[in-house]
Amino acid sequence: MARRHPWIYDAAVARLDGRARPGDTVTVLSDGGKVLGKAAWSPESKIRARMWSFDPDAVIDHAFFKRAVAASVARRQAHPALAGQDGVRLIHGESDGLPGVVVDRFGPVVVMQLTSAGADKWREAIVAALVQATGCEAVYERSDSDVRGREGLEPVTGCVHGELPAALTIVEHGIRMEVDVVGGHKTGFYLDQRDNRRMTRELSAGRRVLNCFCYTGGFSLQALAGGAESVLSIDSSAPALATGARNLALNPTLDAARATWREADVFTALRELRDAGERFDLIILDPPKFAPSAAHAERAARAYKDINLLGFRLLNPGGLLMTYSCSGGIGVELFHKIVAGAAADAGVDGRILHRLSAAPDHPVGLSVPEGEYLKGLCCQVG
Repeated sequence: MARRHPWIYDAAVARLDGRARPGDTVTVLSDGGKVLGKAAWSPESKIRARMWSFDPDAVIDHAFFKRAVAASVARRQAHPALAGQDGVRLIHGESDGLPGVVVDRFGPVVVMQLTSAGADKWREAIVAALVQATGCEAVYERSDSDVRGREGLEPVTGCVHGELPAALTIVEHGIRMEVDVVGGHKTGFYLDQRDNRRMTRELSAGRRVLNCFCYTGGFSLQALAGGAESVLSIDSSAPALATGARNLALNPTLDAARATWREADVFTALRELRDAGERFDLIILDPPKFAPSAAHAERAARAYKDINLLGFRLLNPGGLLMTYSCSGGIGVELFHKIVAGAAADAGVDGRILHRLSAAPDHPVGLSVPEGEYLKGLCCQVG
């Protein structure tokens, strides 16, 4: 607590004086009886309490959430790199002082995800604060993450303010993309990769591009916009690929003849491409979360090693590998070690051109290094 970390694990709780229901606000005291702040109680979770405030005199009420939400939104509005973006993360959990609260805005629609008992208890206050701070037409809740189960919470989805438009699209760096806030992954679209997609565009001119785990084609379309010679996009989800094809159609200036969409298991597809003697100039590896926690790190490391080894072997001399991990259980140093080991096993000389991370609307609190979940490397071989 001296380092202002917002999580209090069960083993650190000496006792609970009185009674508290899930999500109730509790006063946190040190062993010596000093008031440390106010937190949300979560009896079902290993993280027994999450700090709302380190101010001993803080009052956790509707006004508290009105101020906190407005401040988080204002920080995004003041950031020059986010100016004019249709899709922006407005609240990024602990890093914005609101544990268990994730909020993305897609044009007129705000999508809210509540993953902690405290956030769930203050749903109405958070929704009201979002409507006031953003003036949005609709707020849609996507509180269907598996994390809620560890808090003893059931999934909750649906419109909690206004009505969703019949179709929702955003423009990201000049590319129009469809957003499915009801059935898409997470809140409907991965905003954390926004700046990395722009870098892909800048690096794609004249290159044969392979986009693995392509989802709805964000990297693929930016590569086409950057002048890629061809783009092969692979994903195991037919609906995601169908959305990718629709996204391509939304951008008629892009040459659809240069794009190929393939439904396949990526691990299998990479081996088939290797065996067929295929080679690429730019490969993007953006897999799903292999390690949700440190306990899964060893198994996840093998999977990351496998795809990166195959990626390196599929690159032409001078080719680029943009490789990512969104697994919280895989740290930056370990990911670097995995990728370096894959390059060595592939028999290639590689160098890091860029270290990649989430866009600035996904900040990492200085006291919460666990928040740095997305890490990536842009490597060149030969």
